[in-house]
Amino acid sequence: MKRALTLLAEFGRAREGVSAVEFALIAPVMVAMYLGSAELTQLLTADRKVTGASNVVADLVAQDDFVTDNDLADVYEAGEAVLAPYDGAQLALRITSVRMNADGEIFVDWSEGRGLQPIDTDDLPDLPEGLLAPMNSIVMVEAQYVYSSPLKYNGDGWTLTDTAYMRPRRSPWVRRG
Repeated sequence: MKRALTLLAEFGRAREGVSAVEFALIAPVMVAMYLGSAELTQLLTADRKVTGASNVVADLVAQDDFVTDNDLADVYEAGEAVLAPYDGAQLALRITSVRMNADGEIFVDWSEGRGLQPIDTDDLPDLPEGLLAPMNSIVMVEAQYVYSSPLKYNGDGWTLTDTAYMRPRRSPWVRRG
């Protein structure tokens, strides 16, 4: 028994391998922090790209006074291109023209969507206060993207959304044809 106590006391005084044990305890935390910061960076980059895509789409539509189906198809493709290197096919967009008449009544002039349902002309989207003036309009673009982690630990992913508002540049409102 005395020999066992002596061996135990020697083991308690030994300092060889302490660094290896400390590293083994800290390494998983350090790796998790590194992967977490890399994942957070990717998520924030994807969010910034969704914001950019919604702004580009709104800007392209607001630059025209009349848009056709072909114009909107090109605009959707431009929004998908902004999302690169992320999968642009996963980007859902809704483009809506909202107008205010001379009496101050706000209404949806037209709405188109790819991946998102168009807004019914009888419905009114939530708009920031003071955005519209009588006999003017805005182009509202809503973007939605589901970001899936390359590490596949976040289940269905995070849904990133953004809404952009632009005033038409060439006319009081953008017509749809």
